[in-house]
Amino acid sequence: MEKTFNPQAIERTLYQNWEEKGYFAPASDKRGESKPYSIMIPPPNVTGSLHMGHAFQDSIMDALTRYHRMKGCNTLWQVGTDHAGIATQMVVERKILAEEGKTRHDYGREAFTDKIWEWKEESGGTITRQLRRLGASVDWDTERFTMDKGFYAAVQEVFVRLYEDDLIYRGKRLVNWDPKLHTAISDLEVENKEVKGNMWHLRYPLADGEKTAEGKDYIVVATTRPETMLGDTGVAVNPEDERYKALIGKEVILPLVNRRIPIVADDHADMEKGTGCVKITPAHDFNDNEVGKRCNLPMINIMTLNGDIRQQGEAYNIDGTLNQSIDTSIPEAYRGMERFAARKQIVADLDALGLLEKIDDHTLMVPYGDRSGVVIEPLLTDQWFVRAAPLAKPAIEAVEDGRIQFVPKQYENMYFSWMRDIQDWCISRQLWWGHRIPAWYDDKGNVYVGRTEEEVREKNNIPAPVVLRQDDDVLDTWFSSALWTFGTLGWPEQTDRLNTFHPTDVLVTGFDIIFFWVARMIMMTMHFMKDEDGKPQVPFKHVYVTGLIRDEHGDKMSKSKGNVLDPLDMIDGIDLESLVEKRCGNMMQPQLAAKIEKRTRNTFPEGIAAHGTDALRFTLYSLASTGRDINWDMNRLEGYRNFCNKVWNAANYVKMNTDDQDCGTNDEPVELTLADRWIVSRLQRLETQIAKNLSEFRLDHASQNLYDFIWNEYCAWYLELSKPVLWDESAPAERKRGTRRTLVRVLETITRLAHPFMPYITEEIWQNIKVSAGVEGDTLMLQSYPVADTSRIDEKAEQDIEWLKSFITGIRNIRAELNIGPGKPLNVLLRNTSAADEARLNENQTFLKSLAKLETIQVLAAGEEAPMATTQLVGSMEVLVPMAGLIDKNKEAARLNKEIARLTKEVSIFEGKLNNEKFISKAPADVVEKEKAKLIDAQTAKTKLEEQLEAIKAL
Repeated sequence: MEKTFNPQAIERTLYQNWEEKGYFAPASDKRGESKPYSIMIPPPNVTGSLHMGHAFQDSIMDALTRYHRMKGCNTLWQVGTDHAGIATQMVVERKILAEEGKTRHDYGREAFTDKIWEWKEESGGTITRQLRRLGASVDWDTERFTMDKGFYAAVQEVFVRLYEDDLIYRGKRLVNWDPKLHTAISDLEVENKEVKGNMWHLRYPLADGEKTAEGKDYIVVATTRPETMLGDTGVAVNPEDERYKALIGKEVILPLVNRRIPIVADDHADMEKGTGCVKITPAHDFNDNEVGKRCNLPMINIMTLNGDIRQQGEAYNIDGTLNQSIDTSIPEAYRGMERFAARKQIVADLDALGLLEKIDDHTLMVPYGDRSGVVIEPLLTDQWFVRAAPLAKPAIEAVEDGRIQFVPKQYENMYFSWMRDIQDWCISRQLWWGHRIPAWYDDKGNVYVGRTEEEVREKNNIPAPVVLRQDDDVLDTWFSSALWTFGTLGWPEQTDRLNTFHPTDVLVTGFDIIFFWVARMIMMTMHFMKDEDGKPQVPFKHVYVTGLIRDEHGDKMSKSKGNVLDPLDMIDGIDLESLVEKRCGNMMQPQLAAKIEKRTRNTFPEGIAAHGTDALRFTLYSLASTGRDINWDMNRLEGYRNFCNKVWNAANYVKMNTDDQDCGTNDEPVELTLADRWIVSRLQRLETQIAKNLSEFRLDHASQNLYDFIWNEYCAWYLELSKPVLWDESAPAERKRGTRRTLVRVLETITRLAHPFMPYITEEIWQNIKVSAGVEGDTLMLQSYPVADTSRIDEKAEQDIEWLKSFITGIRNIRAELNIGPGKPLNVLLRNTSAADEARLNENQTFLKSLAKLETIQVLAAGEEAPMATTQLVGSMEVLVPMAGLIDKNKEAARLNKEIARLTKEVSIFEGKLNNEKFISKAPADVVEKEKAKLIDAQTAKTKLEEQLEAIKAL
């Protein structure tokens, strides 16, 4: 081993060896009969790159996988990527536009899809390469892609079966429509932004001479989207609102359009909000659509797919069927206008007609497409839907009865709130890249669903001359990823992998996709996967929900804020100029780029140093308190880099004292010292605690257990306690042999305990000590995970060492207090000793004299007077160090006087504040209490120093 730990020198070589040797794959040898354990990686977008959230969740999954592999389980960590419909299509569209000046329409669907596959093969593997850098022990041999041939078959099969079960249908429904990308998008792809806008109050004239309770011939509605009024089909008032009760069932004349629309009663109208009257546009607002359903109002679509005003409106009944009885004329002035231009014109025209009551400033949440950046329009379109309620019922029951458990448990409430009020799921997208919907149409508009066109023709007796056209839409990527746990294992074929590894054990994910992905996986899996008795299988037994990693100030990381941290930069380091270029290079706004550059230079004046993978991973585990958001801490990362150095240095010490030495591996007799018995006992407690914490998904606690044991017990105490034995030439061979054996075997056990958390450094150390430790094997990752042997817990040894540590710590405190160097031998007196103290003293003279650097240790007889000394307590025993001859009396007195003078001044200042009535009356109570506490601390310190000064003078 090198003297200094250099992670860059070992990590890539070790990982390449692990992968080439096939250590990540599920067992094919005798371990194949062992208990299976499987985790499915949440498939990252094929367009993506590793971010801190990925690093966090993937580190957790790797620790769990490595832990269970070492426990003897037949483990599978399934890896794969998602085809990411919109994101991937946009990447390639931008690429061909920049390089060739072409659009996808210039290529045509088939050729453009070929271009995407070409891009995927060349550039779509970034994130999987980065996963290797993180040390992920995934099964690369069976890497999956949501558009690969086998997964495509699974998606087609699910769609066809759901359609045959009447759980998929096609209908005209309201969806989030992206007018730029020309596709429906999911709620997760909608980014709601707070925008300063307006609330327009519009007068709607009452029909047939009706009057309000106040005698007005109009009612006032308020809206933030005046252009949608062209599609209004009603006005809602609260049924309990006395102002409008008499008008329910009456009609208003829709301004500009001159269509009569009814006044309906619905609780959606809030009597305390605005005017109490709400315009209802069922074709262009989700809340209005629900009112429309309850009040049986028709839907009039007044917008094109571009978000422009149509030449003629389209009317539909609330069930989506065509309504030809309504006049859907749109005033000529607005036809073909862009929606926001139409808004301005409509407001101006209403004002000219005296129908604009007022305009208020209004802050509102506006939905934007996260990919396109344009305002999303609720729009009526023909889409494919899944009837979600029947699928949700067994999925709810699986969580209620504990077959699936959320960690932490409170996320069950989020799951239930969505699932118990679930709406049908829009699964079609108007894209070219994705799983094309397996539905065909004839020239009469009849729809046929099947796995292939040949199957459709055969099943429906459609002769060859009849032309069939396949649906142009593709499936939502969440539809295909909902099949992830079983589709990756070979379903619909009943493969050995499927039968072995399904259900999986744990899903590690974020709270933001509990509904979009977790719930849908549960629904799909339970519908299609059944056990031998026909009982639905769950996709996983535990859902471990992680928090969000935020920056050091608690802000969400985003490129626009310039606070994104790349985990690979933490591992390999990056200089300041490269970091600035990385964060600001593609910024289109110079002012924003300048702001981000300034922040970057202030936060990382010297760039980011290389810390290695193990330090990054251990930092992530230390922060992994279940479900809570995490503020990133560079100081903690630096601290765990130092921890890696500590482990490496300890290993070098062990190698220096055990390589080619007699370590008791051949059954020779050994003698274990108190320190040996103590560290072995503490090791059993550590193994017990780690097993408990990992079973509860408390990786933060498990990592802290390891840190405390390695740093505070093995390195800080045991290594020091081994030196008096190993360096004592007169010590018996059996004792030296026992200490060497304990030294190397405990370290070997530490490498196995820590391997799931710190795979690289532990593998490298293990390879270097395995011979001395008497173990065999090619790799640490296939060694058995330590299991506590409670018979080796030695309560007496632990109590004796605690006494020893207190004694030595007391001496060190006295040295610090009197400024005595660590190398100066001391004479120590003991007073008030018990029989147990004297027994421990006799048994541990060597340890005490060596580690505390003591010349003599003398027990004072009862009543014997001691010289002037500094004292520390070890239990009830007093440890005294005579001060005579140890310090320069005059120098120490001068130092103490100076410090007393400083504290006297502090006491005076605090007393002055607290005696000031103005301060006491005006200052907050907590500030006053803090000042009182400061006064007490200063007085206490001053008194203690005055006592020391008197003692010095008496010497």
